[in-house]
Amino acid sequence: MLSVETARKLKAAGLEWHPALHDFFVIPEHGLDDRIFVIADLPANLAIFQGQQVFTFEGAAEWAMDHIVTTEAVWLPTESQLRQAVEARTPDTPVLLSISPDGYECSIVFRPDAAVSFRATSAEEAYAQALLFLLQRQQPTSA
Repeated sequence: MLSVETARKLKAAGLEWHPALHDFFVIPEHGLDDRIFVIADLPANLAIFQGQQVFTFEGAAEWAMDHIVTTEAVWLPTESQLRQAVEARTPDTPVLLSISPDGYECSIVFRPDAAVSFRATSAEEAYAQALLFLLQRQQPTSA
C-alpha cells in the first residue's frame, strides 16, 4: 500500500480524487492518523451534507464523529489507480514498470533518448514518484 507521506505529497501536488467505492484513505489530524479506511457499505459512506461531499460513519457509536468533509481526507491510491493516473497524463508515451532484486522501477519513455525512471521498494511508490514528477511539471512556476 502507498505510504501516507507519499499520498500527502500527491495531494499537495494537485492530484484530484473523486471518491469511489473501495478507495482507501486516511484522516490525518483527527486522532485517526494510523487508521486506514475504505469506502464501502460500512463503516464509511460517501454522502452530501449541506451541499458538500462528506464521509459518514454509520454504526460507529464509539466515535464522536458523524461525518468529515472529503477534503480533510488523504486518498491512498492503489497500484492500478496510480498507473492509470500516470498513463492518463502520458497518453502517447510508453510507461514501463520493471522488477529487480532491489525493487521496482517505473520509466516514462518520452523519446528513445529521453526517459525518466523512478525506483522504489513497491510498485505503488514507483508509480507515485512518476506521478509526482508529472504533476509538478504541470504546475506553473512562480517568478
